[in-house]
Amino acid sequence: MALKATNPTTTASWKKLQSHFDTIKSKHLKDLFTADANRAKDLTVEWDDFYVDFSKNRITKETLDLLYDLANELDLKDAISKYFEGDIINATEGRAVLHTALRAPKDAKVFVDGENVIPEVHEVKKKIENFTNSIVSGDHKGFSGKAITDVVNIGIGGSDLGPAMVVDSLQYYKNHLNTHFVSNVDGDHYNEVIKNLNPETTLFVIVSKTFTTQETLSNANSIRAWFLESQPQEAVSKHFVAVSTNIESVKNFGIDEDNIFPMKDWVGGRFSLWSAVGLSISLALGYNHFESLLEGAHKMDEHFRTSSFENNIPVTSALLTIWYNNFFKSESEAIIPYTQYLNQFATYLQQGIMESNGKSVDRAGKRVNYETGTIIWGEPGTNSQHAFFQLIHQGTKLIPTDFIGYIKSLHGNKEHHNKLMSNYFAQTEALMNGKTETEVLSEFNGQNLSEDDIKTLTPFKIFEGNKPTTSLLIQKLTPESLGKLIAMYEHKIFVQGVIWNIYSYDQFGVELGKQLAKSILKELSEDASSSNHDASTQSLLTFFKKNC
Repeated sequence: MALKATNPTTTASWKKLQSHFDTIKSKHLKDLFTADANRAKDLTVEWDDFYVDFSKNRITKETLDLLYDLANELDLKDAISKYFEGDIINATEGRAVLHTALRAPKDAKVFVDGENVIPEVHEVKKKIENFTNSIVSGDHKGFSGKAITDVVNIGIGGSDLGPAMVVDSLQYYKNHLNTHFVSNVDGDHYNEVIKNLNPETTLFVIVSKTFTTQETLSNANSIRAWFLESQPQEAVSKHFVAVSTNIESVKNFGIDEDNIFPMKDWVGGRFSLWSAVGLSISLALGYNHFESLLEGAHKMDEHFRTSSFENNIPVTSALLTIWYNNFFKSESEAIIPYTQYLNQFATYLQQGIMESNGKSVDRAGKRVNYETGTIIWGEPGTNSQHAFFQLIHQGTKLIPTDFIGYIKSLHGNKEHHNKLMSNYFAQTEALMNGKTETEVLSEFNGQNLSEDDIKTLTPFKIFEGNKPTTSLLIQKLTPESLGKLIAMYEHKIFVQGVIWNIYSYDQFGVELGKQLAKSILKELSEDASSSNHDASTQSLLTFFKKNC
């Protein structure tokens, strides 16, 4: 077993944290700042173009020291080494976890089964670069001799969410190609995408590791049928490429073997945008920007791998999740980027975090007796302020929130950017300080309200404050800085899994529904019936079949 199986709640560090929590749980952030003039400075990490302020969290220096002690007692440093060195971290599936190798430099050495995988990684990257350049330049023509104008990525889960998020986040850097994403097996989805496409100038990228994923193959087959309504069979090889390990099935689909981009089983789907799965990213942005994305991720890898825990952004961030989830009993975390470009970022992280750490069985195969994965949600500011911030400010739930902001805007509109960032700073301050009864009463001065009105309204105007936030300031949204940001959250996932004593890299929980869907599909397609369903499901099926 690459990772040790230790119930974290049995450790001496956990017991000390529980005792510490009992003494600090009611302390207000305002009082913590009053007591420590250096708090903001001491609880901030500056690294490269990242400035991460942890000081508005409900912690003290002692809290962090105890959390770092917990990480040491659970051998986090050893786990990090094994993570980067190709040990079998994904033990339930017998695989290494090496998305970090996909962004490692040429001279790196990472061994899987005794073989250095880095040369093959760079061989695939060279293939992506050459293909990207041929499409973007127009050298690669469609079957009728016309240049490609549109790219459609066909995938689901990590084969869709990662590339779609990155392309959307970096649209400022996009080239002339129009990029589309088809994921949902809902036929209305793919029909909406293809209805305005010209088959003569469209490239389709099918992304499926096994080339058996129902949603992806259903969409790919339907799109191919649509394509063949106007194009000859031999045109498929000019307009369809695949990212897969199943070479024979891809060739049977009609795709030229030269247009198959390989994947490895040591890359989990939700961490695969750095691999050939990122082909659509490279096509949309140009290979140089794709390479910058990888370089940024590698810089964060090195920061995570080599920095002390005290100066380590992913480690500290992950341990704060443990603090809130397991001691304050917070169930969710919000992620609020103050840029519209990152409007898909929280959606992307929902899969990365909840599919990874939504586990109730520990590494010894036993049911856990503590909380694990958190619920992840969020939207860009300032939109989110006018949607769900009421719950964060005055609701009954404690919701730790990450605020992500950029010092410089991309288009340079300083007036708008100052208004945006004034909200970024104001919200974290408001969540921390709240508003006292004295402040509320002061605001009523001069409003010509009766004493009864003031008495009635006052309780509704009070904000308790003491709501924890982490502020992340980045110099500018670039391919490199986005690579760092994504990798930061990837490593946060890993640390959480180590501490919680769970396997973060399998996802058996998504399989049961797939299995049942296959059998139910036969009932719907063949008008067959089954007595194996519960009464509710059987009634729903009967009603659906009767009325469809």
